[in-house]
Amino acid sequence: MLKYDVLCVGSATVDNFLTIEEPLSKIKLGDKVIVTKIEKHSGGGATNAAAALAKLGLKVKVLTKLGRDHDAEFVNKELRDYKIKNICLHHSKKNTDNATIISSLKERDRIIYVHKGASKDLTAEDFKRSKLNTRWIYLGSLMGSSFSVANKLAEIVKENKRIKLLFNPSLYLAAKGKDYLKKVLSVSEIIILNKEEAQALLKTSSEDFPALLKGLQKLGPKTIIITDGKRKLYAYQDDTLYFLTPPDVKIVHTAGAGDAFNAGFLAGIIKRYPLADALCLGQANSSSVIQHLGTKNKLLTEVEAKRMMKRYQIKVTKKIFKNRFEKNVSRY
Repeated sequence: MLKYDVLCVGSATVDNFLTIEEPLSKIKLGDKVIVTKIEKHSGGGATNAAAALAKLGLKVKVLTKLGRDHDAEFVNKELRDYKIKNICLHHSKKNTDNATIISSLKERDRIIYVHKGASKDLTAEDFKRSKLNTRWIYLGSLMGSSFSVANKLAEIVKENKRIKLLFNPSLYLAAKGKDYLKKVLSVSEIIILNKEEAQALLKTSSEDFPALLKGLQKLGPKTIIITDGKRKLYAYQDDTLYFLTPPDVKIVHTAGAGDAFNAGFLAGIIKRYPLADALCLGQANSSSVIQHLGTKNKLLTEVEAKRMMKRYQIKVTKKIFKNRFEKNVSRY
Protein backbone atom coordinates (compact mmCIF):
# COMPACT_ATOMS: atom_id res chain seq x y z
CA MET A 1 0.00 0.00 0.00
CA LEU A 2 1.31 3.45 -0.95
CA LYS A 3 0.95 5.52 2.22
CA TYR A 4 2.11 8.95 1.07
CA ASP A 5 2.25 11.00 -2.11
CA VAL A 6 5.85 12.17 -2.57
CA LEU A 7 9.31 11.42 -1.21
CA CYS A 8 11.61 14.39 -1.85
CA VAL A 9 15.28 13.40 -2.12
CA GLY A 10 18.17 15.84 -2.16
CA SER A 11 19.70 18.57 -0.08
CA ALA A 12 18.64 20.54 2.97
CA THR A 13 20.45 23.78 3.72
CA VAL A 14 20.35 26.75 6.01
CA ASP A 15 20.16 29.84 3.81
CA ASN A 16 21.56 33.14 5.05
CA PHE A 17 20.11 36.03 3.03
CA LEU A 18 22.16 39.23 2.93
CA THR A 19 20.56 42.23 1.22
CA ILE A 20 22.69 45.12 -0.04
CA GLU A 21 21.86 48.33 -1.89
CA GLU A 22 25.01 48.35 -4.00
CA PRO A 23 24.63 46.83 -7.50
CA LEU A 24 26.47 43.50 -7.55
CA SER A 25 28.05 44.35 -10.89
CA LYS A 26 29.72 47.45 -9.40
CA ILE A 27 31.42 45.69 -6.47
CA LYS A 28 35.19 45.33 -6.82
CA LEU A 29 37.67 43.12 -4.97
CA GLY A 30 38.60 44.77 -1.69
CA ASP A 31 35.37 46.79 -1.41
CA LYS A 32 33.58 47.01 1.94
CA VAL A 33 29.83 46.72 1.38
CA ILE A 34 27.11 47.61 3.89
CA VAL A 35 24.48 44.89 4.45
CA THR A 36 21.04 46.42 5.01
CA LYS A 37 19.16 43.26 5.98
CA ILE A 38 19.95 39.73 7.21
CA GLU A 39 17.48 36.84 7.28
CA LYS A 40 17.86 33.12 7.95
CA HIS A 41 15.66 30.41 6.42
CA SER A 42 15.91 26.72 5.66
CA GLY A 43 16.38 25.81 2.02
CA GLY A 44 17.71 23.09 -0.26
CA GLY A 45 15.94 21.39 -3.14
CA ALA A 46 14.45 18.54 -1.13
CA THR A 47 13.00 20.58 1.72
CA ASN A 48 11.84 23.44 -0.53
CA ALA A 49 9.89 21.08 -2.76
CA ALA A 50 8.56 19.11 0.20
CA ALA A 51 7.25 22.23 1.94
CA ALA A 52 5.57 23.44 -1.26
CA LEU A 53 3.92 20.05 -1.85
CA ALA A 54 2.73 19.87 1.75
CA LYS A 55 1.25 23.38 1.50
CA LEU A 56 -0.68 22.19 -1.57
CA GLY A 57 -2.26 19.43 0.51
CA LEU A 58 -0.11 16.39 -0.26
CA LYS A 59 1.42 13.85 2.14
CA VAL A 60 5.18 14.27 1.90
CA LYS A 61 8.41 12.90 3.37
CA VAL A 62 12.04 13.79 2.69
CA LEU A 63 15.27 11.85 2.42
CA THR A 64 18.12 14.21 3.18
CA LYS A 65 21.23 13.90 5.34
CA LEU A 66 21.95 16.42 8.08
CA GLY A 67 24.81 16.98 10.50
CA ARG A 68 24.64 17.06 14.29
CA ASP A 69 24.61 20.82 14.65
CA HIS A 70 22.36 23.80 15.29
CA ASP A 71 21.64 24.13 11.58
CA ALA A 72 20.25 20.59 11.54
CA GLU A 73 17.96 21.51 14.43
CA PHE A 74 16.86 24.60 12.50
CA VAL A 75 16.01 22.51 9.41
CA ASN A 76 14.20 19.86 11.46
CA LYS A 77 12.06 22.48 13.19
CA GLU A 78 10.86 23.87 9.86
CA LEU A 79 10.15 20.35 8.60
CA ARG A 80 8.07 19.67 11.71
CA ASP A 81 6.16 22.90 11.11
CA TYR A 82 5.09 21.46 7.74
CA LYS A 83 4.46 18.02 9.30
CA ILE A 84 7.19 16.49 7.12
CA LYS A 85 9.26 13.52 8.31
CA ASN A 86 12.87 12.90 7.28
CA ILE A 87 13.32 9.15 6.71
CA CYS A 88 17.15 9.34 6.71
CA LEU A 89 18.40 6.94 9.39
CA HIS A 90 21.79 8.50 10.15
CA HIS A 91 23.52 11.83 10.69
CA SER A 92 26.75 12.96 9.07
CA LYS A 93 29.87 13.98 10.97
CA LYS A 94 30.04 16.94 8.59
CA ASN A 95 28.15 20.19 9.03
CA THR A 96 24.69 20.59 7.56
CA ASP A 97 24.76 22.23 4.12
CA ASN A 98 24.90 26.02 4.24
CA ALA A 99 24.33 28.79 1.74
CA THR A 100 24.85 32.54 1.73
CA ILE A 101 22.73 34.46 -0.73
CA ILE A 102 23.74 38.05 -1.45
CA SER A 103 21.11 40.08 -3.28
CA SER A 104 21.08 43.66 -4.50
CA LEU A 105 18.09 45.99 -4.17
CA LYS A 106 19.31 47.85 -7.25
CA GLU A 107 19.75 44.92 -9.63
CA ARG A 108 17.21 42.39 -8.29
CA ASP A 109 19.77 39.65 -8.78
CA ARG A 110 21.89 37.55 -6.49
CA ILE A 111 25.09 35.59 -5.89
CA ILE A 112 24.84 32.30 -4.02
CA TYR A 113 27.75 30.74 -2.13
CA VAL A 114 27.04 27.12 -1.19
CA HIS A 115 28.86 24.79 1.18
CA LYS A 116 27.99 21.14 0.51
CA GLY A 117 28.54 19.15 3.67
CA ALA A 118 26.29 16.48 5.14
CA SER A 119 24.13 15.99 2.03
CA LYS A 120 27.12 14.56 0.12
CA ASP A 121 27.33 11.70 2.65
CA LEU A 122 23.89 10.25 1.82
CA THR A 123 24.09 6.52 1.01
CA ALA A 124 21.70 3.66 0.29
CA GLU A 125 22.23 2.53 3.90
CA ASP A 126 20.53 5.71 5.09
CA PHE A 127 17.01 4.53 4.25
CA LYS A 128 14.92 1.39 4.48
CA ARG A 129 13.40 0.21 1.24
CA SER A 130 10.23 -0.66 3.17
CA LYS A 131 9.78 3.07 3.87
CA LEU A 132 9.52 3.89 0.16
CA ASN A 133 5.75 3.40 0.12
CA THR A 134 5.24 6.52 -1.96
CA ARG A 135 3.46 7.31 -5.22
CA TRP A 136 6.19 9.64 -6.48
CA ILE A 137 9.88 10.29 -5.88
CA TYR A 138 11.00 13.88 -6.40
CA LEU A 139 14.72 13.55 -7.08
CA GLY A 140 16.80 16.69 -6.75
CA SER A 141 20.52 17.07 -7.24
CA LEU A 142 22.84 14.69 -5.38
CA MET A 143 26.55 15.46 -5.59
CA GLY A 144 29.61 13.26 -5.39
CA SER A 145 29.22 9.77 -3.97
CA SER A 146 25.66 10.51 -2.84
CA PHE A 147 24.56 10.13 -6.47
CA SER A 148 24.73 6.38 -5.88
CA VAL A 149 21.43 6.88 -4.02
CA ALA A 150 19.88 8.27 -7.22
CA ASN A 151 20.92 5.15 -9.11
CA LYS A 152 19.56 2.93 -6.32
CA LEU A 153 16.22 4.74 -6.41
CA ALA A 154 16.15 4.35 -10.20
CA GLU A 155 16.52 0.58 -9.76
CA ILE A 156 13.63 0.57 -7.28
CA VAL A 157 11.41 2.59 -9.64
CA LYS A 158 12.24 0.20 -12.48
CA GLU A 159 11.19 -2.77 -10.34
CA ASN A 160 8.11 -1.12 -8.83
CA LYS A 161 5.88 0.30 -11.56
CA ARG A 162 3.60 1.95 -8.98
CA ILE A 163 6.29 4.50 -8.11
CA LYS A 164 6.95 7.35 -10.56
CA LEU A 165 9.97 9.62 -10.61
CA LEU A 166 10.42 13.34 -11.26
CA PHE A 167 14.05 14.32 -11.88
CA ASN A 168 15.31 17.86 -11.34
CA PRO A 169 19.08 17.83 -12.01
CA SER A 170 21.37 20.76 -11.26
CA LEU A 171 23.84 22.20 -13.75
CA TYR A 172 26.55 20.21 -11.94
CA LEU A 173 24.73 16.94 -12.67
CA ALA A 174 23.61 17.91 -16.17
CA ALA A 175 27.21 18.65 -17.12
CA LYS A 176 28.11 15.06 -16.20
CA GLY A 177 26.28 14.03 -19.36
CA LYS A 178 23.62 11.57 -20.41
CA ASP A 179 25.75 8.46 -19.86
CA TYR A 180 26.34 9.37 -16.20
CA LEU A 181 22.60 9.98 -15.71
CA LYS A 182 21.42 7.09 -17.89
CA LYS A 183 19.86 4.96 -15.14
CA VAL A 184 17.83 7.83 -13.73
CA LEU A 185 16.80 9.30 -17.08
CA SER A 186 15.56 5.95 -18.37
CA VAL A 187 12.97 5.64 -15.58
CA SER A 188 12.03 9.31 -15.20
CA GLU A 189 8.40 10.15 -15.82
CA ILE A 190 9.15 13.88 -15.71
CA ILE A 191 12.34 15.92 -16.03
CA ILE A 192 12.44 19.63 -15.21
CA LEU A 193 15.52 21.76 -15.87
CA ASN A 194 16.48 25.20 -17.11
CA LYS A 195 17.89 26.09 -20.52
CA GLU A 196 21.53 26.00 -19.43
CA GLU A 197 21.07 22.60 -17.79
CA ALA A 198 19.34 21.21 -20.88
CA GLN A 199 22.17 22.46 -23.09
CA ALA A 200 24.79 20.98 -20.76
CA LEU A 201 23.06 17.61 -20.66
CA LEU A 202 22.76 17.42 -24.44
CA LYS A 203 26.23 18.94 -25.01
CA THR A 204 24.90 21.68 -27.27
CA SER A 205 24.70 25.48 -27.39
CA SER A 206 21.46 25.39 -29.39
CA GLU A 207 18.57 27.58 -28.23
CA ASP A 208 16.08 25.71 -30.39
CA PHE A 209 13.70 24.70 -27.61
CA PRO A 210 11.64 22.15 -29.59
CA ALA A 211 14.90 20.42 -30.54
CA LEU A 212 16.11 20.49 -26.92
CA LEU A 213 12.82 19.05 -25.69
CA LYS A 214 12.80 16.27 -28.28
CA GLY A 215 16.45 15.50 -27.55
CA LEU A 216 15.68 15.07 -23.86
CA GLN A 217 12.63 12.92 -24.57
CA LYS A 218 14.84 10.46 -26.45
CA LEU A 219 16.73 9.86 -23.19
CA GLY A 220 13.67 8.41 -21.47
CA PRO A 221 11.44 10.99 -19.75
CA LYS A 222 7.84 11.16 -20.94
CA THR A 223 7.28 14.78 -19.92
CA ILE A 224 9.99 17.40 -20.33
CA ILE A 225 9.93 20.97 -19.03
CA ILE A 226 12.58 23.60 -19.76
CA THR A 227 12.47 26.97 -18.02
CA ASP A 228 14.13 30.11 -19.34
CA GLY A 229 14.08 32.60 -16.48
CA LYS A 230 11.59 35.44 -16.97
CA ARG A 231 11.08 34.38 -20.56
CA LYS A 232 8.92 31.50 -21.79
CA LEU A 233 8.60 28.11 -20.17
CA TYR A 234 8.43 25.12 -22.51
CA ALA A 235 6.96 21.66 -21.96
CA TYR A 236 6.73 18.63 -24.23
CA GLN A 237 4.57 15.52 -23.96
CA ASP A 238 3.03 13.16 -26.54
CA ASP A 239 4.04 15.20 -29.62
CA THR A 240 2.59 18.34 -28.07
CA LEU A 241 4.60 21.45 -27.24
CA TYR A 242 3.35 23.77 -24.48
CA PHE A 243 4.35 27.42 -23.98
CA LEU A 244 3.81 29.56 -20.88
CA THR A 245 4.93 33.16 -20.43
CA PRO A 246 5.42 34.00 -16.72
CA PRO A 247 3.34 36.94 -15.45
CA ASP A 248 5.04 40.27 -14.84
CA VAL A 249 5.37 40.49 -11.05
CA LYS A 250 7.68 42.46 -8.77
CA ILE A 251 10.72 40.27 -8.14
CA VAL A 252 12.28 40.49 -4.69
CA HIS A 253 14.31 37.29 -4.85
CA THR A 254 14.51 34.33 -7.23
CA ALA A 255 15.97 31.73 -4.85
CA GLY A 256 13.53 28.82 -4.54
CA ALA A 257 11.50 29.81 -7.60
CA GLY A 258 12.35 26.62 -9.46
CA ASP A 259 11.54 24.38 -6.50
CA ALA A 260 8.18 26.15 -6.04
CA PHE A 261 7.34 25.67 -9.72
CA ASN A 262 8.39 22.02 -9.74
CA ALA A 263 6.32 21.22 -6.66
CA GLY A 264 3.29 23.08 -7.95
CA PHE A 265 3.45 21.28 -11.28
CA LEU A 266 3.86 17.87 -9.64
CA ALA A 267 0.98 18.59 -7.26
CA GLY A 268 -1.18 19.36 -10.28
CA ILE A 269 -0.22 16.09 -11.96
CA ILE A 270 -0.92 14.09 -8.79
CA LYS A 271 -4.27 15.84 -8.43
CA ARG A 272 -5.03 14.86 -12.05
CA TYR A 273 -4.95 18.35 -13.55
CA PRO A 274 -4.52 18.50 -17.33
CA LEU A 275 -0.86 19.18 -18.08
CA ALA A 276 -1.54 22.79 -19.12
CA ASP A 277 -3.29 23.54 -15.83
CA ALA A 278 -0.53 21.82 -13.84
CA LEU A 279 1.95 24.17 -15.53
CA CYS A 280 -0.20 27.14 -14.47
CA LEU A 281 -0.34 25.87 -10.89
CA GLY A 282 3.44 25.59 -10.80
CA GLN A 283 3.88 29.06 -12.28
CA ALA A 284 1.48 30.61 -9.75
CA ASN A 285 3.47 29.10 -6.89
CA SER A 286 6.76 30.30 -8.34
CA SER A 287 5.40 33.80 -9.01
CA SER A 288 4.34 34.04 -5.37
CA VAL A 289 7.71 32.95 -3.97
CA ILE A 290 9.79 35.40 -6.02
CA GLN A 291 7.85 38.33 -4.57
CA HIS A 292 9.25 37.59 -1.09
CA LEU A 293 12.55 36.78 0.60
CA GLY A 294 13.15 33.13 1.50
CA THR A 295 12.57 29.95 -0.48
CA LYS A 296 9.55 28.89 1.59
CA ASN A 297 7.95 32.28 2.17
CA LYS A 298 4.51 32.71 0.62
CA LEU A 299 4.12 29.19 -0.71
CA LEU A 300 0.51 28.82 -1.83
CA THR A 301 -2.34 26.52 -0.95
CA GLU A 302 -4.26 25.09 -3.89
CA VAL A 303 -7.06 27.64 -3.41
CA GLU A 304 -4.57 30.53 -3.25
CA ALA A 305 -2.78 29.25 -6.36
CA LYS A 306 -6.02 29.13 -8.34
CA ARG A 307 -6.77 32.71 -7.30
CA MET A 308 -3.35 33.82 -8.50
CA MET A 309 -3.81 31.96 -11.79
CA LYS A 310 -6.99 33.95 -12.40
CA ARG A 311 -5.58 37.24 -11.10
CA TYR A 312 -2.57 37.16 -13.43
CA GLN A 313 -4.44 35.35 -16.22
CA ILE A 314 -1.75 32.69 -16.44
CA LYS A 315 -2.38 30.79 -19.65
CA VAL A 316 -0.74 28.10 -21.72
CA THR A 317 -0.59 27.78 -25.49
CA LYS A 318 0.07 24.45 -27.11
CA LYS A 319 1.20 23.31 -30.52
CA ILE A 320 0.46 19.81 -31.72
CA PHE A 321 3.25 18.98 -34.13
CA LYS A 322 1.37 16.35 -36.09
CA ASN A 323 -1.50 18.68 -36.95
CA ARG A 324 0.46 21.96 -36.88
CA PHE A 325 -2.33 23.38 -34.77
CA GLU A 326 -2.08 25.98 -32.03
CA LYS A 327 -4.66 26.99 -29.44
CA ASN A 328 -5.00 28.22 -25.88
CA VAL A 329 -5.80 25.20 -23.73
CA SER A 330 -5.78 26.50 -20.15
CA ARG A 331 -9.10 26.93 -18.43
CA TYR A 332 -7.74 29.52 -16.00
